[in-house]
Amino acid sequence: MADPARFADDAMEYMPSLYSAAMRMTRNPADAEDLLQETYLKAYRAYGRFEQGTNLKAWLYRILTNTYINAYRARRRRPEESDVENVEDLYLYRRLGAAGGSADGRSAEEEVLDRFTDDEVKAAIESLPEVFRIAVLLADVEGFSYKEIADITQVPIGTVMSRIHRGRRALQKALGEYGLQRGLVEAAPR
Repeated sequence: MADPARFADDAMEYMPSLYSAAMRMTRNPADAEDLLQETYLKAYRAYGRFEQGTNLKAWLYRILTNTYINAYRARRRRPEESDVENVEDLYLYRRLGAAGGSADGRSAEEEVLDRFTDDEVKAAIESLPEVFRIAVLLADVEGFSYKEIADITQVPIGTVMSRIHRGRRALQKALGEYGLQRGLVEAAPR
């Protein structure tokens, strides 16, 4: 069991990354601050039950994510349903007709993402359905493993893998639409 007197020393180093995650979830500084404050309050109250030697960062992210999801569910009785099954694999990459290969050894992802503004990437991420957005953010932005994300979101690891896969596919589609609008990608042949 953790000593509640050490909570500030142990947990405060994670505040900047938790605030960033809260901003990406809420998309509003005031709401992110409220979410972070509620997360730290809940964590402080439960810190006596935290097992020393386990992953404190993942534990804090689980509290943050659960707090956000509970507030989100309270605001919306019925979650929005999206059908992303029809999103084509490698949607964005197949439509890069003018891009050609990379001469400097960079990955296709790096080549593509260099063509988009930060605002376009953020908007594409924010357009994802909630469950996919959280999974993609925890994996690709925060760098958590599938197992850690499963622990944080309290869903089976297979569900995490599915959400990340489907979220990434939907993200590719959204970025492909931005690419079409800006003339970065060619329209798919009919």
